[in-house]
Amino acid sequence: MILRAVARPAPSQTPFVEVRQSPMLKKPLRIEGEYRREANGDLVREVRVPYVETTTLSAGEAVIERAGRAPRKVSLHQVPELEAIQNGFGALLAGDTARLEKTYSVQSQGTLQAWTLRLQPRDARLARSLQRIDLHGQGADLLCVESHPVRGEPQRTLMAASAAAAAGIEDMQALATLCHGKAE
Repeated sequence: MILRAVARPAPSQTPFVEVRQSPMLKKPLRIEGEYRREANGDLVREVRVPYVETTTLSAGEAVIERAGRAPRKVSLHQVPELEAIQNGFGALLAGDTARLEKTYSVQSQGTLQAWTLRLQPRDARLARSLQRIDLHGQGADLLCVESHPVRGEPQRTLMAASAAAAAGIEDMQALATLCHGKAE
């Protein structure tokens, strides 16, 4: 039932705010932009802040474009994380449960009003770097994608209304609260 609610007809787009932590950074890296699913099923990540970059996942390939540079092309098979995004999130947005379950073991918690989908990678190569992805939402709205690497801190990508609510918020705990669907 949750998967049907989250499905979006193509084309669709949503703003995002992604927060990455690393011991190598003085403060968390905050990336803002828009995700799109094109009519042909391509997935596009357009970064607008703090740099401009467009990544398109299409037909087993990632194309990364930055101003002033030649586009880079990478086979998704060489980067299991990107391949899982195309397979998993393409299936999620299309409402294709069978295709989603080929890439991930899927568990749901909560009710339609406040839910979490836990995705655990089936592919051994991907599981070496990614423990799980938790998707948090309310109703038909996906609020946040929380990636849990095998090592390191979770990476949170706030979507739609949560991304808008994150404007100006730097505190990591406050961002985690927004990610989990709780008001400030």
